[in-house]
Amino acid sequence: MRRGLLALAAPLLLAQAPLLVPDVSQRDVEIAYSFTGAELLLFGAILQRGAGGGASPDHPADIVVVVKGPAQGIVMREKQRVAGIWINARAMRYRSAPGFYAVVSSRPVRELVDERTRAIYEFGVDSLQLSPVSSAPQAEQARFGAGLIDLQRRAGLYYEAGRAVEITDGVLYRARVSIPARVPVGRYTAETFLVQDGRVVAAAVRGIEVRKAGFERAVARAADRHEVAYGLVAVALSVVLGWAAGTLARRWG
Repeated sequence: MRRGLLALAAPLLLAQAPLLVPDVSQRDVEIAYSFTGAELLLFGAILQRGAGGGASPDHPADIVVVVKGPAQGIVMREKQRVAGIWINARAMRYRSAPGFYAVVSSRPVRELVDERTRAIYEFGVDSLQLSPVSSAPQAEQARFGAGLIDLQRRAGLYYEAGRAVEITDGVLYRARVSIPARVPVGRYTAETFLVQDGRVVAAAVRGIEVRKAGFERAVARAADRHEVAYGLVAVALSVVLGWAAGTLARRWG
């Protein structure tokens, strides 16, 4: 009897489960010599399965969008002044810190979900899982982590915007995410989350590719495929340019 009731209730629960239909204005971002940054438009719809669509008035919806990638190893070094000279003292390596991380939401994430949920979904720079390769005390790991986040924030690579998502009639949403000029190339993800009553009830993801284009792409490909030849050419070019600069300085000096 109980199994029969569950079987009858399952379609009703599925019918009430919300559905996200997201998209992004650019799936490919090309970096050329004149690249000064880009602005991505993330938009989509909130649908209610088996209904007319949108969120219920009794359960208003909020949207959180996390744009992240690519994961990369980073070494953070701490400088100390010894005998009047600044030298590298301690260091900490991170296995997989994101090269870019942005969180935009319809309201500040601290108003939407609790600390545990923020940690699970990495809502906010304070909830990032940076994966340090270290057995140092927690206080030291926290200090290095705060330093890494501060550096990335000042470079425009990590940021949060608590009221940057616009929701229209509980159905359509849109948000803009700025990509700085210094962004690393690689595979990115734009994850969209629907939050209701303090819980994540739906999620969807779209991929974004950031890659070099034109002459920069040719140089990067040559450096990757022909390391020795690329190194020899770079050294030879440096020698020639240095010799030419010295010659011109003597002639016009």
